[in-house]
Amino acid sequence: MNLLNGSIPSGLRRHGLLSFFAILLLTFFSIHATAQQSEQLRGHVVDIAGYPVVHAAISVDGVTETHTDGAGDFAMPWTSSNVTVTASYNGLQATLKVTVSRQVVLVLRPAAIQETASVTATRSTGGPGITTSTVSTIDQAGLTQYPALALDERLRQHAGFELFRRSSSWVANPTSEGISLRGLGSTAASRTLVLSDLVPLNDGFGGWIHWNEIPPPAIEAVTLASGGGSDLYGSSALGGVIDVVPVHPGPLLGDADLAAASEDTTSYDARVDVRQSRWSELLATQLFRTAGYTIVAPAVRGPVDIPANVHYQTGRTEIDRTFRGDNRAWVTGNVLNEAHNNGTPIQTNGTRLWRYFAGDDWTASSRVSGRARGFGSDEAYRQTFSSINATRSVENLTRLQKVGTQEFGGSTDASIHFERVAFVSGADLRDLRATDLETPYTGGLPSGLQNTTARQRFYGGFGEMLGERNGWSGTASLRADEAQNLATDTIMQSATAAPSDTPTPDRHELVFNPRVGIAKQLATNVSLHASAFRAFRTPTMNELYRTGQVGSLVTRPNSGLLSERATGAEAGADWATPNKFLDVQATYFWTEINRPVSAVLLSGTTYKRENLGQIQSQGVALNAQLQPAHNLSLAFGYQYAHAVVTAFSSQPQFVGLWIPEVPRNSATAQLRYQRGRGAYTLAAREIGRAFDDSANTYELHSFFVLDAYGETRVHSHVSLYVSLQNLLNRSIETARTPNLTLGTPFVTQGGVRLNWKRE
Repeated sequence: MNLLNGSIPSGLRRHGLLSFFAILLLTFFSIHATAQQSEQLRGHVVDIAGYPVVHAAISVDGVTETHTDGAGDFAMPWTSSNVTVTASYNGLQATLKVTVSRQVVLVLRPAAIQETASVTATRSTGGPGITTSTVSTIDQAGLTQYPALALDERLRQHAGFELFRRSSSWVANPTSEGISLRGLGSTAASRTLVLSDLVPLNDGFGGWIHWNEIPPPAIEAVTLASGGGSDLYGSSALGGVIDVVPVHPGPLLGDADLAAASEDTTSYDARVDVRQSRWSELLATQLFRTAGYTIVAPAVRGPVDIPANVHYQTGRTEIDRTFRGDNRAWVTGNVLNEAHNNGTPIQTNGTRLWRYFAGDDWTASSRVSGRARGFGSDEAYRQTFSSINATRSVENLTRLQKVGTQEFGGSTDASIHFERVAFVSGADLRDLRATDLETPYTGGLPSGLQNTTARQRFYGGFGEMLGERNGWSGTASLRADEAQNLATDTIMQSATAAPSDTPTPDRHELVFNPRVGIAKQLATNVSLHASAFRAFRTPTMNELYRTGQVGSLVTRPNSGLLSERATGAEAGADWATPNKFLDVQATYFWTEINRPVSAVLLSGTTYKRENLGQIQSQGVALNAQLQPAHNLSLAFGYQYAHAVVTAFSSQPQFVGLWIPEVPRNSATAQLRYQRGRGAYTLAAREIGRAFDDSANTYELHSFFVLDAYGETRVHSHVSLYVSLQNLLNRSIETARTPNLTLGTPFVTQGGVRLNWKRE
């Protein structure tokens, strides 16, 4: 089989993920049958980073039987079925119900990971009852043992997650890196809020995400809470909230990851932890560079087309201080220096982002706790735009842009827990100031100047109640937000006219967003949940004041844009077999957004941002986890999203058309196998067709991608790994602007991980 030429069996070529899934099922049941023939229980204990845990206590039904050896392995005679095996070490624990003799893997997880879903979905650090939201968490092993080069690619194992233009952050322009969840689409601005330790990561000027900002070894897990979250977090959480859970420093530790990949790509990252008594320090970094690849399709490629790529360096440092009980305070600094080439000699952009924040987690008693955060950032962004002739042989500079953004803010919340009810309340503030300096060029010379200064301020407060009784759980929350656009002023100057100064009137908007949810535990393995919400997103300063360009398409700003308002509901069920062999979650969702911001064609290749009228996305999300043996699992995800324009009075011909960049069908599957010192992942993704414009003129065809990852520990402190992306070398259509551009080709990566920590 010639994988590079895409020569695959016709059945797989026709059915893609369905054939892949059927083959995996046959493999599962074969291995499941073989596993039952073993007469000895063997296991391997690792921490959340995948490192073996030495001398962990192994107990069966509460009685300690043995301890792990120097490689984290253990073995014991198999005497009976249906027992509970527990591994514990230094306050960490993992428990597994074992029904047949087999090889098992137990992952010791800190409490922070177990509570992540609750914190993201409710802002409570441990509310009673089961969650009424749809939440999934990818731990550090799930992130690192997945075939990808960037964080956004790793999150694609969650069905329904996609960037605005289907491409990866290692070649995409940052202004196209908004997130789509629940079929709501995005523009440059994301309709999903991204947080890290309650600090918003969405770009202050444009709303896009800097995926390379946090070094990979400093990320402990990522939680995705789908569905509106403005009742707790304010603007931008229409499609959901993504929480990038950071690592906090611990005992003495050293990590390094050295990798090289095709497309002349190298990646080096490292982390060091140090602890002295109650003080802990962390230092993490990543250096990444790639020559990239030419994104314009071969059929329309011309002399001006060169590889799109990125070079970046990022660093993070944190100092922690623990106090009596669970109280902890810390300060963190993070820096990103990133430079993109966007596929031609002139089109480039760069970002330099400094972010700093401090936090305090406090506990007054077993029932009362709270958190406080203070944060700020300083960002410098530059970008060049060009015009290219029809044969793509000549390129001319048309605009030079420089944006400076400063941000500061803070948040606080507190909760009180009783046996069956909890109350949470909090408030936050975010203040943004930006300067957008644009210089148009004609014939290679500056022909004018546009200087816009603007300010946005958000402040709000919320209250939340959680309760549980007789298997019923419920949440009710309400948030009020004041969104302001202040001190906006534009100075225009041309070569033939005197400067003009145009102030924009201040705007204030008061928004209330409630949410109610209910869940019922029908049995130990069956639960139901439902919720309804309101959410909103305020237009970014980029949408209000900045001219953008992708290829030959120019998008003009609109200072009169209004906020997007969303109303939504969902209902779902979770079911699992008693032995956790199969776990299934199904959710129906419906979200309607009024006044969505979209680029509407004016004439030729010129668009303007407008409030479109109304869009609606409804569909189903399915997730299933199959585990025939504890060292073998299959995760399957599927989303169907019927996402269309439902109202637009000024251009009624748009009604019924698809929301740009949103496919009706998306599916993912991951086969994971771990045995002894090895860990292996086979991942598949199938994305249906979509359209790249509001008029549904430019179609992006469906695609199927197969990826693979393998890792083996060759020494107690050394692991080797190989990652393969787009094994079948399929063409992934990412945009038509109107020229067709393509996504990630076949990419190979190999690396070595070095680690050491004091036990």
